[in-house]
Amino acid sequence: MPRSSLLHSCVCVGLLTGLTFGQETPPPNPQQSQAAIDDPYDWHAAHTLTVEGQGWSKDLASPFDRLPAKAEQAVRKIVWDLSRHATGICVRFRSDAKEMKVRWELSLEALAMPHMAACAVSGLDLYTVHDGKLRWLETCMAKQFPVNDAWLFRNRDGEMHEYALYLPLFNGVKRLELGVPAGASISPYPRATPRKPIVFYGTSITHGACASRAGMTHVAILGRRLDAPIINLGFSGNGRIEAEVGELLAEVDASVYVIDCLPNVNAEAVAQRMQPFVRALRKARPDTPIVIVEDRRYPDGYAYRERWRHNDKNAQACREAFDALRASGLTKLFYVEGRSLLGEDGEDTVDGSHPSDLGSWRQAAAIEPALRAALKAL
Repeated sequence: MPRSSLLHSCVCVGLLTGLTFGQETPPPNPQQSQAAIDDPYDWHAAHTLTVEGQGWSKDLASPFDRLPAKAEQAVRKIVWDLSRHATGICVRFRSDAKEMKVRWELSLEALAMPHMAACAVSGLDLYTVHDGKLRWLETCMAKQFPVNDAWLFRNRDGEMHEYALYLPLFNGVKRLELGVPAGASISPYPRATPRKPIVFYGTSITHGACASRAGMTHVAILGRRLDAPIINLGFSGNGRIEAEVGELLAEVDASVYVIDCLPNVNAEAVAQRMQPFVRALRKARPDTPIVIVEDRRYPDGYAYRERWRHNDKNAQACREAFDALRASGLTKLFYVEGRSLLGEDGEDTVDGSHPSDLGSWRQAAAIEPALRAALKAL
């Protein structure tokens, strides 16, 4: 059977909590209290800063949705519901604050899943620019529903620094605010040279399962390695090479499209859908490179050979579709073999399906050469 574990169905499980990094403060009272009146911090709505990871900046039902509001009538309900998770969205800003607070309001009560911690499902992940590259700085844990209030960092030097804040992988964010001490500055941090985003369309693995924190998905890792904005259109259990999703992808002026849906479909679906999907995307975007990714191989397939047979059939159908597309004259097509996505030691998944951080790192390494080649083809 396809790899999908239908993570969306796990959203209804009970809450799990993790260890806490840093100090945290209680959530704000819904009614304005004297403490709120005396709050010495200036609060800034994050969506007024630089937001990356969204293909649509208008017609959004919520500030941190991944698809426009019109998509609710175009895609299946589960795809729409999953699109409201904030995975891949990143807020970029610069500030000279020595300390900063953050509060965020979640849309789903389930903070964690049985195989994935709350800090990744519902938490925030902060990176800062150091020696010209983004480096991890802090993770903010989600500990309650709906509002969390925490220190984003403390005891910095008061110099101007640049930051990138990754949003939760499997939860929606209704509101996100950053608080700085009075007199400190915070402002948008756009890229010096605007770049078109790399758009990923895929499954639960693209969505982010099972990274330990929001910045450790292979999609986010590739964004940092390539210094490129990314848009994550992974839909857990529902990356099914669907034409209506393809039409939405085509609305995004991307530098590269990455199609990584095989874990959620079988060989028959690949044979039926891949060529029409790619041809429609190419017709809409004649010059944009497209990377097609095979399914990774199940690490326990040596013991359960039917799983490897499924992988082999999917890979064969995908390769045949790719070869047919190339033979028909389509150019700027690139291919990633599934055998390269995970290691041969079987040590890089959480559950035999979804990568751990090690698996995410390996997947990023496997996909990176194809992406670099695609970017050179622009």
